[in-house]
Amino acid sequence: MKFLIRILLTAVAVVLLAKFLPGVTVAGYVTAIIVAVVLALLNLIVKPILVILTLPVTVITLGLFLLVINAVIILLADAFVSGFGVDGFLIALIFSLLLSLLQTILYSILGSD
Repeated sequence: MKFLIRILLTAVAVVLLAKFLPGVTVAGYVTAIIVAVVLALLNLIVKPILVILTLPVTVITLGLFLLVINAVIILLADAFVSGFGVDGFLIALIFSLLLSLLQTILYSILGSD
């Protein structure tokens, strides 16, 4: 049940960010839910592989390279989901930062940790 709540909260965050952030488009609410599921799968499968492969760079940059990995995950979700668009790497970086912040706020408000 927590997984479904987290997916729905992420979908709400994606819709909100698409409305306020220029360069990010979402076709509808169903697309936002699909984006949330794809992001969850990419974070589960692809992100650990990228983190391990880029470990030396991540250590040298004191963890800041993880922001780049998050932006790459957003761009991968853009490639996989039609109806979801991100205009470039910088927008993906800003989107990933704001999405993480918004998810943290929403999860803490609803207590779904």
